[in-house]
Amino acid sequence: MKAIFCSHYASPEQLKIKEVSTPVPAKHEVLVKIHATAINDYDWGMVRGKPFLYRLIFGLTKPKRPIAGMELSGVIEDIGEDVTKFKKGDAVYGDISEFGFGSFADYIAINEKALVLKPEDMSFEDATAIPHAALLAYQGLVEKGKIQKGQKILINGAGGGVGTFALQIAKMYDAEVTGVDTGEKLNNMKAIGYDEIIDYKKENFTIRGERYDLILDAKTSQPTWAYLKALKPKGKYVTVGGTAGNLILFGLSSGLLSVLTSKKFLLLALQPNQGLDTINQLYTEGKIKPTIDGPYKFEEIPRLIQYFGEGKHTGKVVINLSK
Repeated sequence: MKAIFCSHYASPEQLKIKEVSTPVPAKHEVLVKIHATAINDYDWGMVRGKPFLYRLIFGLTKPKRPIAGMELSGVIEDIGEDVTKFKKGDAVYGDISEFGFGSFADYIAINEKALVLKPEDMSFEDATAIPHAALLAYQGLVEKGKIQKGQKILINGAGGGVGTFALQIAKMYDAEVTGVDTGEKLNNMKAIGYDEIIDYKKENFTIRGERYDLILDAKTSQPTWAYLKALKPKGKYVTVGGTAGNLILFGLSSGLLSVLTSKKFLLLALQPNQGLDTINQLYTEGKIKPTIDGPYKFEEIPRLIQYFGEGKHTGKVVINLSK
């Protein structure tokens, strides 16, 4: 099978397509023929080995797993002898990061617990765009942020995968939603219904005087205390991702700020695939739909990882392996 192979840390555009052996599923694994995959922050960090802290996860001197990719949709072609959840021919999808990586390939053998059944009315491309970003948005706003009807919400990183899902979820609560991003994403943000848009290259939302009931932050681009002035009394700030340095600083300071003020500073530890039944229902009802950048061809993955890392994408970057 073909795979995007990462033998050492390097620029994404140095990655090569390599022929490797098709994996054989272990007892609790399924073999999936991958139809579509997507690009995420972990892929940008894994192939570069940056920030250096990521090497504690991926390998100190080179990637322990030479094939990146953590979201997929596809069809099960074989099953291990102890698999009980699926059968051959089932269409599945999921965020596989809890059990490994490797979706930048024709096939993957992965623990059955990493996947769920794909609804019949959901395309493979939509399916691969959903699990990671949609659940960051849902768990961040609903489960962690406890969003309420009519609240004033701000989403930082509003034009990416998390932000485009978060807007749709917030609108289900009749929220007034402000989005923060830059570049080409701003036009799409207008089109999909943000009430107000801030270009972070022109204006810092933390010092403009507006206050919000809930901030969902996919970037965590500023020190924790900077967000104090942007929150209403009893407001909540939930981070779902960002730079390693600011996330570490957040971990050190958020508890103290929550104690000393009436405001809550919360970090979401994503539970992969938990709540996809709710997301599936919302999708079927037409209440949420992914914003897809693409779909692109398999051969474009190295370029697309760089494209993603530079923040030029809109919504989810999706690759169709059958193109």
